[in-house]
Amino acid sequence: MRIGVFCSGGDAPGMNACLRAVVRSAKAAGHDVVGIHRGYQGLLNEDFYINADGEPLMKLRSVSNLAKLGGTILHTSRSEEFRTDAGQKKAAGILQKHRIDALIPIGGDGSFRGAVALSRYYDGQVIGCPGTIDNDLLGTDYTIGFATAVETAVEALDRLRDTADSHERMFLVEVMGRHSGYIGLYTALAGGAEVAAIPETPTDTAHIIRQLQLLKARGKTSIMIVVAEGDETGGAVVLNEQLKQGGCPFQTRVLTLGHLQRGGTPVAADRVLAARLGDFAVRSILDGRTGAMTGLIHGNLVLTPFADSFAGHRPVPEALLRLLETLAY
Repeated sequence: MRIGVFCSGGDAPGMNACLRAVVRSAKAAGHDVVGIHRGYQGLLNEDFYINADGEPLMKLRSVSNLAKLGGTILHTSRSEEFRTDAGQKKAAGILQKHRIDALIPIGGDGSFRGAVALSRYYDGQVIGCPGTIDNDLLGTDYTIGFATAVETAVEALDRLRDTADSHERMFLVEVMGRHSGYIGLYTALAGGAEVAAIPETPTDTAHIIRQLQLLKARGKTSIMIVVAEGDETGGAVVLNEQLKQGGCPFQTRVLTLGHLQRGGTPVAADRVLAARLGDFAVRSILDGRTGAMTGLIHGNLVLTPFADSFAGHRPVPEALLRLLETLAY
């Protein structure tokens, strides 16, 4: 069997570790792996990984020492051409032309929507691995890259807290999360922030100002507010202006972490998750499964149909929201 693998959409720490697991697991079972550069666009361009022997195959040594590397050696991209029926038919034809029997996309909801579209024309098996820092897919407790993104943001908060304490200021730190507040909430909890403004909850500036005034009266000299980029206020810069106009009792500064959260060495949790899900994807293909995303729920490996993985919004835990409010005092 020939198994194709690629990374698609936004990069996430741990994609390389997942790729390593796919290649090693497939080779251990006696199967070949075709690496595809730059996601669906690379597939349309027939842009394959070429090994040291000049073959379009990934070997055991092709993925040596990959687990510790951020980003993806296969590169990633988005493809407008693939969004069309003609592009999807073309991609299916290329897979058949190169005798690729199964495909493992590593990515987020856009990648899996693409997998569903491709399967209308491609009769091979498709099993995906959730590689996205947003942790917004249904069917897994955590996605590959989420833990590292949070760790990166928390490290930034720790450093900023030193400066905030020194100058008795408030920092608003904007993190990624256009539709999901998981990074924002986890960063706020782990970093000891007083407020998290995320898409899932209404951001009441008047309430925040009252909370800030209370905290100042209790002797707080520094404040950290974590703002998800998708918060309905429009982000940290806009929220900062609204708070200042409403009578914020602290001097403020704004920092946007942006794409910094996507890079860097993946933490151990992401490496282990990536290894387990990459191996499980291969084993699922060999068991004849298709049309699903691998995931880990309560420690158990599970498959979720692609359509179900992005069927709705994944809510943030209410218990963690209450905990953040309690610990802010």
